[in-house]
Amino acid sequence: MSRIAIITDSLASMPQEFIKKYDIKVAPLVLIWDGETLLDNVDISPSDFYTRLKTAKVMPTSSQATIETFRQMFKPFVDEGTPIVVIVASNKLTMTINSAEQAKAMFPGATIEIIDSFGCAMSLGLQVLAAARAAQDGKSFDEVVATAHEARGNTGVLFVLDTLEFLHRGGRIGGAARLLGTALDLKPLLELQEGQIESIERVRTKTKAINRMLDIIEERVDGKTSIRLAVLDASTPNEAHALLDRAIERFNPVEAIYSEISPVVGCHTGPGTIGLAYCTDL
Repeated sequence: MSRIAIITDSLASMPQEFIKKYDIKVAPLVLIWDGETLLDNVDISPSDFYTRLKTAKVMPTSSQATIETFRQMFKPFVDEGTPIVVIVASNKLTMTINSAEQAKAMFPGATIEIIDSFGCAMSLGLQVLAAARAAQDGKSFDEVVATAHEARGNTGVLFVLDTLEFLHRGGRIGGAARLLGTALDLKPLLELQEGQIESIERVRTKTKAINRMLDIIEERVDGKTSIRLAVLDASTPNEAHALLDRAIERFNPVEAIYSEISPVVGCHTGPGTIGLAYCTDL
């Protein structure tokens, strides 16, 4: 077991095998749906979420991971003197980092570093994995924190939506707002830039948008080493696996991960979303 605790939030959408392997603790965000309060990826799975969404008359909303969730996660580590590194989703997408900071204030003197990943889904998850591997390799607290910051600078994510409706309704649309009102058959190719969703291009079909995504990522990783990839899937597993296969053939990554985005992420992106996160030079 690592001498340093690694904590993230459920927006990382990390496969369980990695959470278990590296003993990563995950603070769930909250999905609020027709009077129910559901913990993200705990009380509701991605498949259950999209099944329910098909017939829902009331659309879900979401809320950040709570202060109490982080307090309960921190306490056993603080009690045993274990340093904690917390890497969370972009504060431009969720206020979860505020909850973590307020929980940290309850433990004055404890060694707790809270990092805004500027990411979401596996662009967050890949950063968490970099830090967790550094911790498992016996790196010092400062080295693990430095690895997390380095990973943040080397990580990106592009994604294609079937519709902008969910981003717009949830208030997370960022710079992609300028695409609202454009032709319905155009597929927006989006990217997280400094933690905010920005539009890259409008493409006529989803197939062309995915092709363009691969071209852009090729430009981003050109000359880089140790490429790690993660495909992001929102109820399109065949499409997602096909994209991952193409990315593996094209980029020869040292790691390739299939990830179902969590229900709270899906609440804001909608079904049919597909994306590719990448991390290099680590």
